[in-house]
Amino acid sequence: MKKIVYMLLVLCFISIYFGGGLLANHHTPESESTLNLAENSKSAILIERDTGKVLYQKNADSILPPASMTKIMTMLLIMEALEEKKLTLDENVRISEKAASMGGSQIFLEAGEEMTVNDLLKGIAVASGNDASVALAERIAGSEEAFVEKMNNKAKELGLKNTTFKNSTGLPDTDHLSTASDMALMAKELLKYDEITKYTSIYEDYLRKGQDNEFWLVNTNKLVKFYDGVDGLKTGFTNEAKYCLTATAEKNGMRVIAVVMGANTTKERNSDVSQLLDFAYSKYATKTLFDKDQKVTDFKWIKANQKEVEIVTNDRISIVHEKGEDLDSVKTNIKMNQNITLPLKKGTSVGNLEIIKDNKVISSTDLIVSEDIKKANLVTLFGRTIQSFLRN
Repeated sequence: MKKIVYMLLVLCFISIYFGGGLLANHHTPESESTLNLAENSKSAILIERDTGKVLYQKNADSILPPASMTKIMTMLLIMEALEEKKLTLDENVRISEKAASMGGSQIFLEAGEEMTVNDLLKGIAVASGNDASVALAERIAGSEEAFVEKMNNKAKELGLKNTTFKNSTGLPDTDHLSTASDMALMAKELLKYDEITKYTSIYEDYLRKGQDNEFWLVNTNKLVKFYDGVDGLKTGFTNEAKYCLTATAEKNGMRVIAVVMGANTTKERNSDVSQLLDFAYSKYATKTLFDKDQKVTDFKWIKANQKEVEIVTNDRISIVHEKGEDLDSVKTNIKMNQNITLPLKKGTSVGNLEIIKDNKVISSTDLIVSEDIKKANLVTLFGRTIQSFLRN
């Protein structure tokens, strides 16, 4: 009897030890369990942009200094200000003493000089200009301090729990911190503005061209030139942060974002990002279901001034899948909010478009109204009532 019990205990131990290990591997993504990508970096993450699906990660939630990758958030707020017409690309911005005095990467602005928003944005995106970042921060918010408050508020809005900004540039500060995961989400949001890559993809250009103080811009992200499909996004380096890079590439209709933090050299940084991009494009593909601002449905509000309003997508909607994977089970489902009150501003979310695969919701994207919607006046409502009565 004792021998039987002993044998059962041994079998139980073997089952737990080996079976448990197999079970754990079953739930661990292949990218984490069988690959060793970005081995030169302290942390890394690779995501598909449209869905946000994580394709690979390594210590992605480690809290580290982001250096000039901070400017992804700075550029996001600049693009929002442009979209909201609070700023125009051809507007001249006067450079303050503070902006002109910034150290580190700069485009050598002078106090009292004026430069267009377009050129300042170019100076941030291409040359990582700290002076240009502060100049636009002051223009948008009145002061860099007020702009940093906006940055932190936006981080909260995006659900970034491990990011704290102390400046608009990424210059060293003990409490200025983020993660590879948070940086990827910031980049995902910034890339909603398609025009940003017109700036971040520039390899070289000039500011003040033809003038005595002409300045040659050379992109700090060399992959823009040397890796097919890379068109952004932002490098970073300080002694504390080491070499960092948030890169984005688009090939064969699939856009991905790769982040590495804490590499010891630019060569290692670029090698790690290239390795992540190679992995993404060798194994995965995307299928676009809807483009950004594409009509999904019409909606009728009885009390609205318009009879029907187009409901459109807030962003491009895709599914990411392993190459060769069967997609026959993919479906879409529209869910409209039940408690909608008028008036509504253009761009207001009124529902979601769910992507369903194998009876599971794999993504959900906001659906928005394509125009402002006001309440119908009494005459319109009365007319509609009469028409409805006559039809019946």
